[in-house]
Amino acid sequence: MADKKTLILGATPDPSRYAYLAANRLTNSGHTIVNVGIKKGEVAGVEIEKPEVVHADIDTITLYVGPQNQPPLYDYILATNPKRIIFNPGTENSELRKMAKERGIETLSACTLVMLSTGEY
Repeated sequence: MADKKTLILGATPDPSRYAYLAANRLTNSGHTIVNVGIKKGEVAGVEIEKPEVVHADIDTITLYVGPQNQPPLYDYILATNPKRIIFNPGTENSELRKMAKERGIETLSACTLVMLSTGEY
């Protein structure tokens, strides 16, 4: 499986959260991750950074931020220019989806954890 460098937006060091599980499953599946969030700490051996540095080599952004908290992140997400954005359950946002599609970014309403477990990632 090819490494799909993935930015986890909404990363958290809380092991009860899906973003935490996704970080670990992604790294265990051989994908490079970038953790971005508001919490301090690290997940899967990777420090959580603030949404300030735009990474130019991201294949996938997997969202773990609710739609009500996404608008301040629009510029950051779009500047990253990933190949695709995965809207995990509870993060669906038609406004962001439309902006991404206008820039040629694929959008999926899916669950990163399910995609990894079924080999669809």
